[in-house]
Amino acid sequence: MWLSHVIPNAYRLAFLGSLLLSVDAKPLAKEEGRERISINAGWRFSRSEYNTDKLAYDLSRNDYANRTDLTVLKPWILPSANDFIVDPAARYQSPSSEPTISSPFVQSDYDDTEWESVSLPHDWAIKGPFYVGSNVPVAGGMGRLPVHGIGWYRRKVEVTKADEGRSIYLDIDGAMSYSMVWLNGHLVGGWPYGYSSYRLHLTPYLKLGDDNVLAIRVDNPGNSSRWYPGGGIYRNVWLTKTEPTHIGQWGTFITSKKVSKSSAILDLAVQVENVRNSSQKLSVVTDVYLLNSATGKTGAKVASFPRRTITVAASHKASVNASTTVKKPALWGPPPSQSPNLHVAVTRLYNRNNDIVDTFSTNFGIRSVVFDADQGFLVNGERIRIQGVNNHHDLGALGAAFNERAAERQLEVLQELGCNALRVSHNPPAPQLLDLADRMGILIYNEAFDGWQLSKNPNDFHLIFDEWSEADVRAMVRRDRNHPSVIIWSIGNEVGEQTTGETGAAVARRLREIVHSEDKTRPVTASMNAARPNMPLPGELDLISLNYQGEGIRDTGPYAGLPGITTPPLYVPFHEAFPDKLILSSETAATVSTRGTYFFPVTNWTSAPANYTIGSGGNDTLLQVSDYGLYTAPFGASPDKVFVAQDNASFVAGEFVWAGWDYIGEPTPYYAARSSYFGIIDLAGFKKDRFFQYQARWRPDYPVAHILPHWTWGPDRVGEVTPVHVFSNGDLAELWVNNKSQGRLPRESESVYRFRWDNVTYEAGEVRVVTYKKGKEWASDRVVTAGEPSALRLSADRTAIAGNGLDLSFLTVTVVDNKGNVVPQADNEITFTASGGGGGEVVATDNGDPRDFTSFASRTRKAFSGLALGIVRASRKGEVTVTASAPGLARATVKLTAK
Repeated sequence: MWLSHVIPNAYRLAFLGSLLLSVDAKPLAKEEGRERISINAGWRFSRSEYNTDKLAYDLSRNDYANRTDLTVLKPWILPSANDFIVDPAARYQSPSSEPTISSPFVQSDYDDTEWESVSLPHDWAIKGPFYVGSNVPVAGGMGRLPVHGIGWYRRKVEVTKADEGRSIYLDIDGAMSYSMVWLNGHLVGGWPYGYSSYRLHLTPYLKLGDDNVLAIRVDNPGNSSRWYPGGGIYRNVWLTKTEPTHIGQWGTFITSKKVSKSSAILDLAVQVENVRNSSQKLSVVTDVYLLNSATGKTGAKVASFPRRTITVAASHKASVNASTTVKKPALWGPPPSQSPNLHVAVTRLYNRNNDIVDTFSTNFGIRSVVFDADQGFLVNGERIRIQGVNNHHDLGALGAAFNERAAERQLEVLQELGCNALRVSHNPPAPQLLDLADRMGILIYNEAFDGWQLSKNPNDFHLIFDEWSEADVRAMVRRDRNHPSVIIWSIGNEVGEQTTGETGAAVARRLREIVHSEDKTRPVTASMNAARPNMPLPGELDLISLNYQGEGIRDTGPYAGLPGITTPPLYVPFHEAFPDKLILSSETAATVSTRGTYFFPVTNWTSAPANYTIGSGGNDTLLQVSDYGLYTAPFGASPDKVFVAQDNASFVAGEFVWAGWDYIGEPTPYYAARSSYFGIIDLAGFKKDRFFQYQARWRPDYPVAHILPHWTWGPDRVGEVTPVHVFSNGDLAELWVNNKSQGRLPRESESVYRFRWDNVTYEAGEVRVVTYKKGKEWASDRVVTAGEPSALRLSADRTAIAGNGLDLSFLTVTVVDNKGNVVPQADNEITFTASGGGGGEVVATDNGDPRDFTSFASRTRKAFSGLALGIVRASRKGEVTVTASAPGLARATVKLTAK
């Protein structure tokens, strides 16, 4: 059995799959026998808030339950799943005739010139307006933006004489949700789950010329998500053109074994699809090269797989396997101790005449991974502590529409934090995010679902789980199993079936077996916030993945009496119950705060709930939570508590903090807001104070010292107790207020990264800290009392960008006084403008304030805690001048160069 590798005095799950290709292979340019074309541009779009076209996937939604006027299209959509249903008897039969569709939008001759022109990826909801107040169509949980409704997208595609005899496919990376596709008036298929990538065969419905019309309908229900899902076709869309006999969708799979610095064995499986009406005999040849992940250029050849011959019957698929050895392989591993080296395998199909029929490039990494119940998580023989975060899929002010640069920026800031792992919560991500993770060396916990058969919202995935879960799981694994970054498959998050005994365990077992049938090299888990060690469901998982239970839930004094379950720390009980299974925390902390805001008094506890009243860290009038990092959701814990719990259980492999970045929706504890409070980083990308607490722990060799709070208070605070805390990885710290020492404090323990001077009284001036390590000065910090706002300071994360309309520059505006000090409570209204020959455009703005209901598309934005963000793109080569201005303040400019 694949998890039966046992060593003396320890139990191991040895997944020596150093496998992986990056994404669905990446032939972005034409290759011999194959062409992959982006069709993101040139779409027409129309949205209706209500279902007026009278079409529906089915009637199971609560808003469709009493509709008798809808045409149900499920029988025509279900067969799209058949390639991902293993049992032929369970596959869906297509109806013998096409459905009768009354909507004119599907017809080629419909005049859509009055529709909006859009490019994909597209999120129709992100520009707003926000719904404010109660009894609104979309409340706080889903972000108060108009995500609901029916969206139609139409576009022409051209078929030339050169395409005759080829197979042409539509590849959709993600569409939210219940997407259905028509071509020239014919219903081709679709896919309900908005996070799945899928393919449809267009060839039977195409005709020569440029008047082929694609019409794609998405239907996004209200009450369908616990966070902001976005609306529309929010990921990339492609046309893939191949010969009728070709490498199938996600049809290559590379794994590694016996990996060392001296050699590694690669195993390759290639699936060939033949849509011809006659059998085909082919040869399969694959060469392996080094890949420069920064430039995308292919390097030296390092190995070749033996040539294989395969015969594929008409209208069938067949697979061929081969193995080879790579000498002195460049291994993939997470920084800083390892390097994310990549390879590319180029697979070619040859016909009987030795002509190339198809070419497919597969990026992958060579690495060994071991999950050991006692030693933890090992990559290439080195123990790597998982220092991870959870992120939802939105990109802040840009919404759910995937943008590679925005995602890369998020990962860059997380790596600065010391983060080496990301849990994609709670759904498969955009495939390009995994490309970035491969290139940057970030470990991925890849998750399928937030729910199974039991609902969390009336219109969520439970409505389609029974019919689509197998297809969705197989699609996720086949698409992503070649990414070296992916280390864990998760089949569910906090599902209701955790506590339903054998019933829930049976569902987990079925899903786990589906994953293993596609990939035996990685463990399968599900995140548990309620299942206990004596329940059946944990026994069905390869890893024990805990949400909050490791550090305990509502188990200390400040949380007494709060509604909900109470759980003592369960790391040790789970370890005793499952001594052969590695344990990690898939969610920890759930600390809440608004950046740069502070309320007094400060709790004396190391962790306390933000229960919405002054004196408990929250202010229910301002909808803000103190940034001291001590206040949590009712079920959560501060970092201080989590660190101690994990260090007391050395066998725990690490954690994924809830959450890395703030996200739209789920605005705990104030559902009247628009976005979350959980992030270590706010929605605009600005660091909250506890960023430095995690950085102190996760980068032990990097000198950290960070003072909080700010030191610019009004006269009513003079003489009042204003606790000063310092985050540091030093072992001793001394604090001064106006050059008066407040005393030296030793670090309490190896698990504590917070120094507390809780009796400091406020007086304007300077606060300064110096920290020491092993008797030597380590790191220092200072904050001063700022004057009135005088000017704006503007900086860009990058001043050179591509002038392609896709690349972005993120610009930070800081409000400063006449000495250049940040004014920490400034809320001046700032306007961004872009000019110059580069076709600059201000795409969106934000400030990280969960209460700000200004449209993200607005170019005017109030500063929050002294900061605001502008996001700019360029449409062509040239210079772009970005200006930030505010009434009464000196403006600021920065120049960008668009290449």
